Amino acid sequence: MGIFTDLNLNGRTPVRVQPKVGEWGPAGVPSTRAKKIQRIIAPIAFVLVLAGLCALFYFFYTVLIPQG
Repeated sequence: MGIFTDLNLNGRTPVRVQPKVGEWGPAGVPSTRAKKIQRIIAPIAFVLVLAGLCALFYFFYTVLIPQG
C-alpha cells in the first residue's frame, strides 16, 4: 500500500459478493482509476490557480504602486 488509503472500497471480498455499480448506490460513482487521477490533478490545479493569482497580484501591484 502506498502513502494514500486504499481507494477500492470492496477490498478483498470475492467478486461474487461485490455489488454492481448502481445496485446499492448511485450509478455515477467514480472508479478507483478516476480517483487516482483526481488525486494527481487536484494539487496541480491548485498550484496553477495559486500561481495565476500571484501573477495577477504582481501585475496590479506594479501598475498601481508608483515606481520612482
